Amino acid sequence: MKVTDIGDLEIIAKDIRRNIVKTVYNAKSGHPGGSLSCADILTVLYFNQMNINPQDPKAEGRDRFVLSKGHCSPALYSTLAKRGYFDEKELDTFRKIGSNLQGHPDMNKIPGVDMTSGSLGQGLSVANGMALSSKMGSMGYRVYCLLGDGEIEEGQVWEAAMTSAKYKLDNLCVIVDNNNLQIDGNIKDVKGLNKIEEKFESFGFKVIPVDGNNIEQLIDGFERAKMTKGMPTAIIARTVKGKGVSFMENKPEWHGKAPNEEQFKQAMNELN
Repeated sequence: MKVTDIGDLEIIAKDIRRNIVKTVYNAKSGHPGGSLSCADILTVLYFNQMNINPQDPKAEGRDRFVLSKGHCSPALYSTLAKRGYFDEKELDTFRKIGSNLQGHPDMNKIPGVDMTSGSLGQGLSVANGMALSSKMGSMGYRVYCLLGDGEIEEGQVWEAAMTSAKYKLDNLCVIVDNNNLQIDGNIKDVKGLNKIEEKFESFGFKVIPVDGNNIEQLIDGFERAKMTKGMPTAIIARTVKGKGVSFMENKPEWHGKAPNEEQFKQAMNELN
C-alpha cells in the first residue's frame, strides 16, 4: 500500500501524533517531544517510500529502518500500529509490565522492528552492516537510519559515517531529526554543534536539506536519495520538537515527560 496523496499522508501523520500523545499519557512516562518532531518522517517512510509488507514483516527483500534515537519509540510504535503491524489497542500497554512495547524498541518482541535500539550513537553502525549485507547478497533493499541531532554528538556516529562513505553505501539513507533541542537544551549550547550539513558532506555524504515537517519536501528528498549513486545520503530534516502541540513546541522540558490530564486534553483538542 503506497499512499501518494499529500493530504492523506498529512491525515495519517496527525493520527500518529494523536497516538503518540495518548501512548505517553497512558504510560505516565516517555518522550513526546522528539517523537512528535519525527512523525512526518516516519509517515512518509512507512506509507510512501519503503518496500515493506506488514503481513510478512521478516521478508528478506524488505527495506530496513533503524530508529537510532530509540527513546522516541512512541513515534515508531504509533506508525507500526497505523501501518498494520499490530493492533492499535496494544499501544495502551506502552511501558507497562509484561508489555512488548518497552520504552525502547525490541526486535525480538515487536513485528516490524528491524533493530533493537536505545543506546544512542549505535544505530548508524548497525545500518551500515545492513546496507553492506544488501550489497554483498545482491538483495537490493534500502536501509534508512533516523538519528537525533543531539545524538550525533556521539563519536561513534562519525566513525560509522566514515564507513558508510568508504564502502559507497548508496543504498543507505541517514535522516537527522534536526529539531535543535536535546534533554539539556539547545544543541548549540550543550555541545556547540553546528553546520550539520557541512559535516556530513565532508564525511562523503550526499546531503539533502528539507523541512522535516513538510510531507512534500520529505517525499522529494527521499526520491532524490534513491537516485544518488556511489555515495550514502544524509537528509537533514529541520523539524520542530513537539510539533503539533502548542505548549510542547520548541520546549526542551518536553523531551522526556508525560502530560497531565489537563495538558492531555488540550493536546488532543489541538490535534483534532
